[in-house]
Amino acid sequence: MLNLTLFLFTYILIIFSVLGYGVFFEKIFYDKSNSVSNIGYTGLIGVFFLIIYSYFSHFFIAHGYFHNVLVLLLGLIIFFYFSSVLFKKLDKFFFTIFILLFFGLILFKTHDDFPYYHFPYTYYLVENKLVIGVGQFNHGFKTPSSIFYLNSLFYLPVVKYYTFYFSAVIIMGFSNLVIISKIIEKIKEKNIDNLFYFYLIIIIFINIFFYRIQEHGTDRSAQILIFLIFVELLIFVKFQKNNIRNISNLFLLLGLVISLKSFYILYGLILFPILFILIKEKKLSLIKDNLSNKFFLSFLLLLILIVSVNFFNSGCLVYPVSQLCFDLQWSLGPNQAEHMNQWYQQWSKAGASPNFRVENPEIYIKNFNWVSNWINIYFFNKVSDFLLGIIFLALIMVITFYKSKRANLIINKNNLLIYFSFLILFLEWFYNHPALRYGGYCLISIILFYPISVLLAKFNNSFLEINKKVSILFIITIIIFVGRNISRISDEYKQYAYNPIKNVYYRIDESHFRIEKGLKKIINNYKNCEMKNIKCDKESSIIVKKTITNNYKLIIKK
Repeated sequence: MLNLTLFLFTYILIIFSVLGYGVFFEKIFYDKSNSVSNIGYTGLIGVFFLIIYSYFSHFFIAHGYFHNVLVLLLGLIIFFYFSSVLFKKLDKFFFTIFILLFFGLILFKTHDDFPYYHFPYTYYLVENKLVIGVGQFNHGFKTPSSIFYLNSLFYLPVVKYYTFYFSAVIIMGFSNLVIISKIIEKIKEKNIDNLFYFYLIIIIFINIFFYRIQEHGTDRSAQILIFLIFVELLIFVKFQKNNIRNISNLFLLLGLVISLKSFYILYGLILFPILFILIKEKKLSLIKDNLSNKFFLSFLLLLILIVSVNFFNSGCLVYPVSQLCFDLQWSLGPNQAEHMNQWYQQWSKAGASPNFRVENPEIYIKNFNWVSNWINIYFFNKVSDFLLGIIFLALIMVITFYKSKRANLIINKNNLLIYFSFLILFLEWFYNHPALRYGGYCLISIILFYPISVLLAKFNNSFLEINKKVSILFIITIIIFVGRNISRISDEYKQYAYNPIKNVYYRIDESHFRIEKGLKKIINNYKNCEMKNIKCDKESSIIVKKTITNNYKLIIKK
């Protein structure tokens, strides 16, 4: 029981610390007249700047206990300094969401990628500062995610590395609060439009379909944020007086999404329809006004840090884009990057599995040669089950709010352009990497849910009816989320004898530490050579160079 209590206490402290950093940067980046009341965005701002700090500090220092305790305490000090502001925002929804999400952290079995590279990379961050060429160790070290960097700051005494799932819950929790705040705002303004129903559908979707936190990895956190990007784009094209805040939200969300998974840099394409809309609406002055936007500049800083880490890890600016790879002493090289690019396509197009490989993969992935096999192996039953699930959710929403009496509804033409841009992203997804985890969940859902939200807005429900129906849907969503997690914990108890009351921590074994052990072995081999005055640079797989501060810079060779 003490173990569980300590785990919960650490969880609460980390959330408050993140909020502390969030409100600090809000105060710096906004004047009082433009200060926001959405606690969800306060939290995401804290996440954003902690990620920037984590990337930057990794160049100089390992994220060990002492460092992380200082980071945590500083955030808590800021939180309590601004407590008079923050406690006004911490309403029943805040506490309800994070208490319910705690059920998702109670887990024993992690997903397959966690011991493979999620845990090893995060543990590498807490044990070492930057090691050049570390991408040689495995595929995951070539494509690190910001969620590893954020998790590395939560490595604390006693609870140690068992906090390496907290980031997924924090992102999901604050994203929920963003959406709930928007729903409440719509109800208070009595503005029940298509955006209101879109908020409602996606908050139900996120908490029912993404209830298993151990399956989030780096992908689902990003896809939750992509829903928010779509929402902010629809708000932006209305050109209301809060556009400065709205544009800041877009840069914040886009930076988080790209940092979570490098290939989401494709979502930068949404800037082109925005530019077209600005030209059409004769609002190009907004571009000039936002070149000095502090979130835009922070977004650029984060991109520079991500590209720098990718370069030092793999020798590529963006891995596995072979055109952006360089043939350096530690780099993987353009040829290997091209090979891995083909492998990622082969895997996502159902051409590979742990027990299966197609013949002639280069031919298989070209054009649409893969479609029939993909339909047989992947569409049935993964995509088909997902489609049935979201169609069922859409039908429930239509049945719940259906009214024979219809209201007139005018759709902003700019909304259609934003929707069309996501259709293009969907086509790119389907052609290049048609796996649900690579953006399929959010793209397919947006394509279905937005037209449904337009339809729901035409039903002429009274405010009393809407309040009642929304409350019922929220209660059902909570019951399903908690029920499914309790069922999962019960299954883990039966299968693995997992008892969170006695020990809340997830399963861990020697395989989680194999990369760190390999790295230490290489370093120790070099040190032995150095002690014996033997020149072993050429024979060993590590180069050690002294810096001007007499510290050692480690470079893992090819």
